[in-house]
Amino acid sequence: MILTELYEKVPSGYQDLEQDNTQLQAQDMRKTRLTLFQINKLRQLNDIRKYEQKKKIEKIKQQYAPPAEAPVV
Repeated sequence: MILTELYEKVPSGYQDLEQDNTQLQAQDMRKTRLTLFQINKLRQLNDIRKYEQKKKIEKIKQQYAPPAEAPVV
């Protein structure tokens, strides 16, 4: 968990309970195969993750940037 997740509201769409079928049953003996829908969803999530990481780095750079010098009068 990231500290900012405590203070920011979680965006909707992060977890889709209807599509969450990760728990295997006793009769599930075959290896699961990814569908094109799942592959596309993974690609979109990866794009979102990259965008969020980029924004996080920008915030960190802004926080730790050297202070601007005051104008000389």
